[in-house]
Amino acid sequence: MTYQAPIKDMLLALNHGAGLKAAVEAGHYGDFDADLTAAVLEEAGKFASDVLAPLNRVGDQNGIKLQDGKVTTAPGWPDAYKRWTEGGWNAVSGPESFGGQGLPLAINAACTEIWSASNVAFGLCPLLTLSAIEALDAHGSDELKKIYLGKLVSGEWTGTMQLTEPQAGSDVGALRTRAERAPDGTYRLKGAKIFITYGDHDMTDNIVHFVLARLPDAPAGTKGISLFLVPKFLVNADGSLGARNDIYPSGVEHKLGMHASPTCTMTMGDHGGAIGYLIGEENQGMRCMFTMMNQARLGVGLEGVGIADRAYQQALGYAQERRQGRAVGKSADSGSDPIIVHPDIKRTLMQMRSLTAAARTICYATAVALDVAARATDAKVRSEAAARGALLTPIAKAFSTDVGNEVAYLGVQVHGGMGFIEETGAAQHYRDARITPIYEGTNGIQAIDLVTRKLAANGGAAVWALLDELGETIKQVEGSNDPAFGGTGQKLHDALASLTRTSRWLLERVTSAPNDALAGATPYLRLFGATVGGCYLASEALAARSGSFGEPQRYVALARFFAENIAVQAPSLEKSVTDGAEMVNGADAVLLG
Repeated sequence: MTYQAPIKDMLLALNHGAGLKAAVEAGHYGDFDADLTAAVLEEAGKFASDVLAPLNRVGDQNGIKLQDGKVTTAPGWPDAYKRWTEGGWNAVSGPESFGGQGLPLAINAACTEIWSASNVAFGLCPLLTLSAIEALDAHGSDELKKIYLGKLVSGEWTGTMQLTEPQAGSDVGALRTRAERAPDGTYRLKGAKIFITYGDHDMTDNIVHFVLARLPDAPAGTKGISLFLVPKFLVNADGSLGARNDIYPSGVEHKLGMHASPTCTMTMGDHGGAIGYLIGEENQGMRCMFTMMNQARLGVGLEGVGIADRAYQQALGYAQERRQGRAVGKSADSGSDPIIVHPDIKRTLMQMRSLTAAARTICYATAVALDVAARATDAKVRSEAAARGALLTPIAKAFSTDVGNEVAYLGVQVHGGMGFIEETGAAQHYRDARITPIYEGTNGIQAIDLVTRKLAANGGAAVWALLDELGETIKQVEGSNDPAFGGTGQKLHDALASLTRTSRWLLERVTSAPNDALAGATPYLRLFGATVGGCYLASEALAARSGSFGEPQRYVALARFFAENIAVQAPSLEKSVTDGAEMVNGADAVLLG
């Protein structure tokens, strides 16, 4: 089946769960016309359904090819990308001064979900270009912006992020790529990078690589890393393309999934060194790169949401068509029923949908916070929003990609044996999803970041502020006196209490017993995501009851299911954090004995 963007669900999540409507009304978005949101998403949904979704399986089956130092993408890919840029989709949130539309990041986040759901391997390319735009806009010189930024914003050129080396994956400080100063103020880079997404392709005539490298006199570790802009083709003074730069794809990976996305080994320096231009200051590359990585981490979280929604839609359609067994109480001679009549299938589909909805709103809320941090006029509001965005980013990335994997797994299960057969497409979602908890910082690293940096910042101020807001939502649910909510209020109240106690426990141990804190980081992130997600769904249900979304019982039922099936795991996760550290830290007796 093809993909249809769930526009109504997305608008409810964006405006009410994530708080876009309130932020617009508070004046944090300037003169942005919120009525544009629905129109943009409707058009994005059409493009995704008509152009991108039909290519999803084509790309998976054909993959990419490397020959004579050039990568060729799957049939239809270059034409689809051309139509993509002509439609202005690459420029949605780009700066207006360089040809962008200047729309909020939150709107682009919703579009990113649509691209990821329809064709995640395609959507990965502009996701990285957006990160390149952010880094260049924030840290590049005026001269580099003039040459490259407009081309990146329009999508005429694409961008890459080049960190990883064979000996330097998560430990970026161990990288060996070298940069040497040239007399003309440029640099010459030599070395190799691996796992470079869209490191080479045939969809554009130039690619702008952002490469981490070390200068000869640089300090050791991450303090001695610089960031360089290295174009595939050099650019002449008149803006035309010049000579081929000394950076080439020397290999492509053969992967579990994402077959249509070229993952390249990039080699620099076979012909004297790739010409690079410094971004920011020497030895300050990690600060610049984190601008790219934080943007990309939200984008990867949205990939998880998109894959989950596509897997759910396909599983729902299959469950409505596949006949097997009979509903309880029906006679044996009445014929088979669609499997959706069976309670276990209903439970599975509700689990898929509710997890997807919760992850969606967490990602959207992250984007709204980042928007407000950049757009609000009040310095205090900007500061608080920046802290909120920083807090939510690791949750958006890790919780949402875990959800993408879980929902895709359940999608295969709903299909039964046919889910294990490639022709249904359910297996592709499962394969494609598996990379998302790994790249742009593994989910374990996201959990460590949440505990050691985001929770610990300013004594946990950002965490307490968010938990206070969640508490107000729970009070509204409990005060609604709507029997349709069932035990939602109490279940969320218990989850919030577990999250509060666990946050205090971890905050005490981040400095006094860091290994105890690190041992509980992953269950803590899941606890955080389940609690925040449950409260966001409850907020959407409350808005649907009093708004114009129609069928409010759908959203109340979704929030109730999540509270009574997912959020109820909070006390167990709390115990995993607070009671499990000793055994985790004593695991050497098992692992090394």
